Amino acid sequence: MDSSLWLIVAVVLVLVVAGYAAVLLVRVFRTRRLLLDAGVPLQSKALFWASVVYAVSPIDLIPDPVYLDDIGVLLIALRALHAAAAGNRTGPDGLPGGSKD
Repeated sequence: MDSSLWLIVAVVLVLVVAGYAAVLLVRVFRTRRLLLDAGVPLQSKALFWASVVYAVSPIDLIPDPVYLDDIGVLLIALRALHAAAAGNRTGPDGLPGGSKD
């Protein structure tokens, strides 16, 4: 294959990963509210912070230049945190999930 084709493939791959990383960064900043919520279990908060520490640490499970494992770990932690927050939501009457008339 031509070297310019490999360059184009590499640039497209870098742009896709950068796009996912940007979306992930926005989701991390929006998650700050959930970390302060008293109804979210400590286990979910600890999982989130452990994934952040893993993402910034130089040790990787899969040594790769595009940080796929870091992004995956952060996404799993964000999903777990959002699922825990959704499971603990209470309605205006104090019942989980709102009123059931």
